[in-house]
Order: sequence, then C-alpha cells, then structure tokens
Amino acid sequence: MNQNKQFDAIVVGMPVSGGWAAKELCDKGLETLVLERGRMVEHIEDYPTMHNDPWNQPYKGQLSVEEKKQQHIQTRVGWAPQADNKYFFVNDLDHPYAEKKRFDWIRGYHVRGRSLTWGRQSYRLSDIDFEANKRENIDVGWPVRYADISPWYDKIEEYFGVSGQNLELKQLPDVKFQPPMALNCVEEDFQRKTFEKFEDGRLITIGRTANITAPTFEFEGRGVCQNKNRCSMGCPFGGHFSSNSVALPAAERTANMTLRPNSIVHEILYDATTKKATGVRVIDAETNEKTEFKAKVIFLCASAMASVMILLQSKSEHFPNGLRNNSDALGRGIMDHHYKLDATAKADGFLNKYYKGRRANGCYIPRFVKLDKKTKREGYLRDFGYQGTANRGDWSESVAEIRYGKALKDELLKPGSWQIGVTGFGEFLPYDDNRVTLSETKKDKWGLPRLEFDMEFKENAYNIRKDIKTEIVSMFKTVRFMGVQPYEESSGPSLGIYEMGGARMGHNAKTSMVNKKNQLHAVPNVYVTDGAFMSSTSCVNPSLTYMAFTARAANNAAEQLKKGHFA
Repeated sequence: MNQNKQFDAIVVGMPVSGGWAAKELCDKGLETLVLERGRMVEHIEDYPTMHNDPWNQPYKGQLSVEEKKQQHIQTRVGWAPQADNKYFFVNDLDHPYAEKKRFDWIRGYHVRGRSLTWGRQSYRLSDIDFEANKRENIDVGWPVRYADISPWYDKIEEYFGVSGQNLELKQLPDVKFQPPMALNCVEEDFQRKTFEKFEDGRLITIGRTANITAPTFEFEGRGVCQNKNRCSMGCPFGGHFSSNSVALPAAERTANMTLRPNSIVHEILYDATTKKATGVRVIDAETNEKTEFKAKVIFLCASAMASVMILLQSKSEHFPNGLRNNSDALGRGIMDHHYKLDATAKADGFLNKYYKGRRANGCYIPRFVKLDKKTKREGYLRDFGYQGTANRGDWSESVAEIRYGKALKDELLKPGSWQIGVTGFGEFLPYDDNRVTLSETKKDKWGLPRLEFDMEFKENAYNIRKDIKTEIVSMFKTVRFMGVQPYEESSGPSLGIYEMGGARMGHNAKTSMVNKKNQLHAVPNVYVTDGAFMSSTSCVNPSLTYMAFTARAANNAAEQLKKGHFA
C-alpha cells in the first residue's frame, strides 16, 4: 500500500462499532482504511464448523488439555471457547496482559472481532441511565440524553433488524422491532404468575435480539434466523447481525473501503502545530514490518481496552503520558457488568409440552428496582436485570439409573422434566482507581508494553450482587418452581465481556476523555466509539448503544470534513 496516500478516514478495529463506523463513513463517500490486528475472516467461507453438532467434534465439543492451556483466560467465561468456535477467541499465550488484580479479558482478534460471537441481546439505554451519574454525584456525568441518541437507535435497528416486543417501560425504551420470537410454555407460565403475584411492575418478556425474524427487502442477501443457535460458529444465513454479514458488505459495496488485516495499530500520530492527529503507526502481525498510514479522521473502535492501550501508547512531547492524557483521565473508570450470578429450578408439569428448534434467544426480566418509592432498595446504588431460558432435560438424566435392555432404551428416548435458569446482569459503578495502565516491565512479542489491570469489586458491587441472587430466588419460590438453587461463581471484573470506560465521555476535559460527539478533547479529529467512551454501564447489554453513538459520530465527522475543519 502507498504510505504517502492520505485517506479521508481510518477505522481501527472491527467489532460491532468498527463495522458500523466503516459502513457509515463509506456511505458518506469517505475513502476509508480499515485496520484490524487479526487475521482475515470471510463470511461463510471461514466458518468451518457452522453446520456441526457436538458429536461432530472430538472430545464432545470440548477443548483438549493443550488447547485449554493456550486459552486459559478465554475459558474463564465458561461457555466459550468450545471446539466449534475456538478460532474466534485469542490464544492467551500469544496475547498476554498483566493483572494486579484478576481481570477476565475475553477477546477475538480477527476481522469482524467479537461481532461474530456476541450474544446479540440489544437494548437501549434510557434517560434513567444517562442521568444516573449526575443524579448520584458521580464525577463524570453524561453530556447527552436519550433524545440525542434515539434517532440513531432508530437508524441502526431499522437497518440490521432487532426482534422483540415493545413494553412501554420508562427504564427500557421501545425499539423498531422485527416480530418477536415466542416464549415457551414454562416461560409463559412464569410470565403469567409473575404478573399475578408481584405488584412492583416486574415482568417477563422475550429477549430483544439482533436476529431477523421476518424477510423484507431491507435485508437483501440475508436469511431469517433458522433457530439453530449456532450463532457463535458463524451464521451462513446472515440471520443475526455481525460486521461480517451486514456492515462490511455494505461498506464494500460503496467501493470506498480498503481493508487491511494483520495490522497492529499501536500509536496515533499527533501534530502539535495543527493540534490534530495525522495518522497511525502499524506493526504487521506476521512480518513485524512497521508502517504509517495517514488520514484526516481516525475512529478508534478496537474494543474498549485495546483503544485505551493505543491512546496510552500514543506519546509525544506534547502528550508524554498518552494522547490527550495531560489530566491523567485516560484508563480510569473501568467498568463491566455483574455476571455469574444464577439460579436454577424445576418446573412441575408440562410433560405433554415441547418446543421446536433451538431458539437463539431467551426470556428477559427488565430492571424493576429503584424506579419509585415502591421499588426502593437500600445498601447500594444502581440496578440489575435478568436473562434466562426454560427447556426440557434430555437422556442424560437417565444415565445413572440402573436399567438394562428395552427399559433403558425406552427411557433414553423420552425427554426429561422442565427446568429454568436465569442469570443476573447488574450495573457496575465507575471508580477512578479501577484503572488500566501500561506495564513498565512486561512486553508482548511485538515489543509493545502489555496492559496492566488494577480493578476490583467494591462494597457497592458486593451489595448489589447479594440482591441479584436474593430477588431471583424469591421470584422462583413465589411462582412455585421446585428445587430452587442459587449459584455464584468466583470471578473477576470483565467476565461479563462488557468492559467499558477508560476514555469516558463528559463535559469536563479534566475528568473525561471525549466530548458529547465522541471526539477527544483537544484532538477533535480522533473519535472513540467503542465501549471506552461509556461513562456508566446501565444493566443492559451495551452493543446497540455503541453502534448508535458510532453512527452519530460518523455523521458528525463527515459534516466536519465537508466544512473543511479537518483538512
């Protein structure tokens, strides 16, 4: 590639925000270079296990002992990586980091990133969320409100499709929906009894998921969800949103995109005279060749911690501690969601009921605490919601029984009893001393300093975790589920896989890194639109919000370029 060429825009990283940045910038007519540190992944062509079931894999779909050593951090999450999608998660031996305190950093270094393995649950933040920091005197308050972002939520939802059900809840804004998937019989029973027995507004609904359920002309080239629940292996039908199946093909159709994989961006170049970024420095992941690429605008979308790392490494005489880090705000306020707080139970009856397919979705319990006087809780700030599913057990329940011959065979063909499981997702507060820095002594194989995490659960976190378990146990017992079992697994922050913060949005340049348009304070042609800009987390999955802010920021960048501000 011609290193002297100046692009209109550079997009760093290809998860959901990077894919959306590429699409929007290219749609605006901007010649855009997309840089991804990992390998190329082609839609369909590079999904080698997309049609496999566990019995098609060695070790019944589990990793081998050697593979577990190579992905010893990635396996902390519990449900991934498995043999059928291990290639979408990093080798931890090749990509180490430092932990002053435990931090479970789950990553995917390849074109399209974690958009290939995300859970697809798609929820809007509300004004309750955007106003929370200011309401509770948290240092960095959001400089935007729901009305600022609502049109951009509309735009992206209509383009890639979110299925679900509108509820007219102030804490969970409605969405431009595809038809909802169906609850099964036990989930419907749970829904009905919850409505009857609780008077505080709590309810059960189907999850809001980025899986299309109705064919329309807007989704040309994509098929509806096939209910196979193999989304994280790569969906050949394009039934769910990924940068692979939706955003990048749209960018490619404009002929304005140049995509370069195996390109490790480690520094943003800064011109102290113009007070603007001029490009990026890159190391080729395969050859170690060092190159520079120039652009008028730069979008950091590498995922929250990776984007913070790039900013920390972007040192100059003007910014010796990292780009625009003269106030030491960079790397602070790291957040996640509470996770690994579960409860399971058995549902009596319904033995003449079953379901068809493997629904790529579950039921959802929206936030129901701290909404009014009736739902007030003491001992902690913020809130939580739940995601789960009900299903029937299978033949494995009979393995321990002493049966032989026909009796055993007959038993193995019968479905088991119904069970239900629910996981809590709670909000994490931003603390300045929950932070990430560059290691002073440890480097990776490219000679770059490793990230070093110093983050922990604090008193508010432990108190909210107690209530998450208490409330779901109470709900299960109240609706008369049997054998209720609460569960909490020891974990560190980031196991919810929603690391956020580090380059927070705010009015005050002393305590925040980006302004209300996602531009770095004092370096306006650098936009940060992945999870790094989040000033608070809400309790809902944030990916939809990343994409909405990205679309808004790309529109702003295009307008600024048109006016000649970044020339």
